[in-house]
Amino acid sequence: MENGLKAGIKGALKMTVTENDTAAALGSGNISVFSTPSMIALMEKTSRLSVQEHLDSTKTTVGTKVSISHLKASPVGSEVLCESVLTAVDGRRLEFTVAAWVDGEKIGEGTHERFIVDEVKFLSAVYKK
Repeated sequence: MENGLKAGIKGALKMTVTENDTAAALGSGNISVFSTPSMIALMEKTSRLSVQEHLDSTKTTVGTKVSISHLKASPVGSEVLCESVLTAVDGRRLEFTVAAWVDGEKIGEGTHERFIVDEVKFLSAVYKK
């Protein structure tokens, strides 16, 4: 196991929704509200950063699975708080619960899975193809 990596590690990040984060800008919809892909990206980033300090400097994590419900639309200018909790460590596989909030109201929730990889070996395998 990596240095101190265990269930219970929490992460939190905030962001303000811009036009670039909207469904209309990303093509996932045609309305200028916080997009599901942007919310998922925030959830992945929150999870990744929460465990990075517990990994060897040659290692990182890559996202492999998301199961997310987008519960409520949020307009441009909203401040989104994302929280993650590491719920399981199974070898290199990490499981997280994630949630996003605007003004204390939950706008998204779900689970996320990441795998620990050696960055150099991972990239070598990717570009070898």
